Amino acid sequence: MMFIRPVEHKDLPGLMDLARSAASGGVGLTSLPINEDRLQKRIARSVLSFAGELDRADHGYVFVLEDSANSKVAGICAVEAAVGLKEPWYNYRIGTIVHASEELGVYSRHETLFLSNDHTGYSELCTLYLHPDYRVKRNGGLLSKSRFLFLAQFPQLFGKMVVAEMRGVSDENGRSPFWEALGRHFFSIDFAEADYLTGIGQKAFVAELMPKHPVYVDFLPPEAQAVIGLTHEATRPAVAMLESEGFRYEGYVDIFDAGPTVQAYTGDIRAVKESQRLPARVVDPLPDGDKECYLVCNDALQDYRAVLVESARPQGEFCLTPDLARVLKVKDGDHVRCVTLTPKEAV
Repeated sequence: MMFIRPVEHKDLPGLMDLARSAASGGVGLTSLPINEDRLQKRIARSVLSFAGELDRADHGYVFVLEDSANSKVAGICAVEAAVGLKEPWYNYRIGTIVHASEELGVYSRHETLFLSNDHTGYSELCTLYLHPDYRVKRNGGLLSKSRFLFLAQFPQLFGKMVVAEMRGVSDENGRSPFWEALGRHFFSIDFAEADYLTGIGQKAFVAELMPKHPVYVDFLPPEAQAVIGLTHEATRPAVAMLESEGFRYEGYVDIFDAGPTVQAYTGDIRAVKESQRLPARVVDPLPDGDKECYLVCNDALQDYRAVLVESARPQGEFCLTPDLARVLKVKDGDHVRCVTLTPKEAV
C-alpha cells in the first residue's frame, strides 16, 4: 500500500536517491538538490514546522510517498506556507507598454517583463517528484493532491492564494533558450548552476544582478520569445492536473527559464472546496456499490497520513478496512477528510 506522511530525519538517504533520479532526467528540481546538507536542513525545518515550533514565515511542510511493502521513499512533495516573507521571491510579470505619437501617427504595443514580488505571502506547491519505478496506477495523483487535503484540513496555516512554478522549456542537456538570451548576460553562469544555487538557498545574487528595469520581449531572439510561459514537456501532466483543480496561468513566469506560474484561491481549489470531513467506519469487507477513487486523510498534523481508497459514495460516514485504518492511524469513529481523486472519472 502507498501512503503519504510527513518527512522524517530517517528519510535523508531516500531523498538523496530521489534527487539523483530527478537530476538524471535533466536539470533536476531546484528545491531537491543533490546536496546532503541542504536536504538535511530542509527535513529539520519541516519537522519543526509540523511541530509548530517556527514562525509562519518559516513554515515549510515536506511529505513523502512511502511504499508500505518495503518502506521505500517513492516520492516527495511539499507546501511552503508563505513565500517571500524572509527573503524575496522573484518572478517576471508579463506586461504591456504602449508607445504612441499622435503627431507622427505612430502607435505600438510591446510586451515587457517586469521583475516582480507580487506573490509575497502566498503559499506555494513545490518539490513534486515521483520515482519512475512508481509512476503507475494513481500514485501521481495521490502524491500531488494529498497536499490539497492538507490545505483543507489546516487552512489557518496557509495564505489565501496558492501558487506553483512550472518547469520551463529546456533541452536534454539542460540548456534553456530563455536563459541563454537573457539571464546569461547578467549572471555569466550556466542555467543549471544558477538553478542549483537558488535551490541551496543562495538567492542574494538574484537581487544583486537581475535588471531592475522592464525587459522588452521584442529585444529577445525568437527562440527565447517562443518559450515564454511554456511548460517543459515532462511537466505538462502536472500542469493539466493543477488546471483541473482550478489553477490558472495569470501572466507570471520564472526569471530563469520563463516557465509559467499558476495560481488559485485556496478555497477555490476543487479538492479543497469539495472535500468532506466524516466519521470513519472500520468494516471488512467494504460495502458493495459503484466504486469511486477517493483521497482520504486523517485530521492529525504531525501524524498526517493520506491514502487512496476505492469506495462507494459515502453516506454520512467513510468506510475503511482495518488495514486502511491502521495506515491512516484512525479507529472507528475518528474523523477523516475525503474527496474524489478527480472531478469526474479517476484516471
